[in-house]
Amino acid sequence: MNEDVLSTPGHLISLAARGFARLSEARLKPLGFGVGHVPILVALQNGKANTQRDLARFAKVEQPPMAQMLVRMERDGLIERRPDPADGRSSLVTLTRMAKQRLPKATTTLFAGNREALDGFSDAEAAQFIDMLKRVIANLDQMTGTEP
Repeated sequence: MNEDVLSTPGHLISLAARGFARLSEARLKPLGFGVGHVPILVALQNGKANTQRDLARFAKVEQPPMAQMLVRMERDGLIERRPDPADGRSSLVTLTRMAKQRLPKATTTLFAGNREALDGFSDAEAAQFIDMLKRVIANLDQMTGTEP
């Protein structure tokens, strides 16, 4: 049996992820956010400060890319850093007032894009699709030894 590599789940999920990233990037840009900011914004949205290490773990990225992202976000006025009183070697990261004000619009924008991408899916199909994707991600995390 000759499988079509372009029809495998890995390839199709990759295409969908790139499509979502392009859509989100275009819609978030006018708000001053990028698609890479989303995990950090989510982690910080409740106003609780976090360390770079915590944010990297939450976003499932390595420390160096997280450090670069935080530098850019600080430059763009989206986050502030202050020394961590419990550990002088690290900083606590919080969202700026500007980021907090723009975040609800960004969230609404992202949810709208997701609804549009699932146009034609019933609520049950959308829920099942999301559940299946979560299961695939959990399987991949287990196979690669990545923390959930």
